[in-house]
Amino acid sequence: MKSEWVASKLREHIADEHWPIGTRLPTEPELAATHGVGINTVRRAVGILVDEGIVVRQQGSGTYVAARPAPTGRRLIGVLVPSTSYYYPRVIEGIERALTAAGAGVILASSENQPGLEHVQIRRMLDSGAEGLILVPNLNVMDDPQAHIEALRKLPVPYVLVERRPPMPEPDDPTSYVVTNHVGGVHTAVRHLVGLGHSRIGFVGRVRTGTGDIVAEGFERAVRAMGVERVPEAVVRRTAWTAEELFDFARDCRDRRVSAVFCHGDRDAAALVVQARRLGLRVPDDLALVAYDDDVVDLTDPPLTAVAPPKPEVGALAAELLLRRIDDPASPAHRIELQPRLVIRSSCGGTATPS
Repeated sequence: MKSEWVASKLREHIADEHWPIGTRLPTEPELAATHGVGINTVRRAVGILVDEGIVVRQQGSGTYVAARPAPTGRRLIGVLVPSTSYYYPRVIEGIERALTAAGAGVILASSENQPGLEHVQIRRMLDSGAEGLILVPNLNVMDDPQAHIEALRKLPVPYVLVERRPPMPEPDDPTSYVVTNHVGGVHTAVRHLVGLGHSRIGFVGRVRTGTGDIVAEGFERAVRAMGVERVPEAVVRRTAWTAEELFDFARDCRDRRVSAVFCHGDRDAAALVVQARRLGLRVPDDLALVAYDDDVVDLTDPPLTAVAPPKPEVGALAAELLLRRIDDPASPAHRIELQPRLVIRSSCGGTATPS
């Protein structure tokens, strides 16, 4: 049937990432013209992909890619991340590299930071034949994240968490996970700023993000451990930062003689550079900056010193651990924590890390 043929072509485009997850498909008339078929044929083809969970229709908006088609003839591993556009692309890169080396295929899906969609995507991956799951659950926006962790134990296949761990685990919690030592990364950044002579250090943080609370905890622990003077007006967390809020923050830093700021993450740090300049502050001479994530630092002037989580390594280790658990269901739970690295660039006034 023509609709099956069109559906297979659409699958190919999605599988080779011509249309990445989250992308809106061309309109039905555009697809009909491209493939030389009628609109009704296209509509049936898209319906097939909707039934397979590969695309979703959004009323009044269009049809969007929700997951990659499952490859055939190989062991399949489901990978669920909150977003494919920030932080996780390099984690996914590590996962795919390890699975490819092991001859396994990937079913990749995004929950778009929505707990409800997370459940749907897990079910779709299982229905597509996933033999194991690598999961980044949206614990930061759940009312009872520990209950969600415990509910995962009912899954019919082995799973490993990435960049998440049980928030209130029992001593015998069986959850396996691979995470970055975010607290340690922040500690390294604050230690570096103190070593450069800064004793009043501010913090630009986020709330309700996957790592927001952990990074904030790391900052508080670091300033206490190193005797840094805490300036309450310069230690601020928000759901999102506007330009004017960052301008006010920079002004508070100037007025309270705060000479350095640790930012979570890169985008807010880059925006803070702009707002500091509006006040006549020079980075790093008047205000030294260190960011967290190391994702967009090359787009800033000056380049940002940043804590760089080992994202590909986290992904690769999670994939290898999951494959081991699939092959040996009796293997013990693993709790793996990797140390991030501080990459020193111009924004802190220190000596650059060798390439």
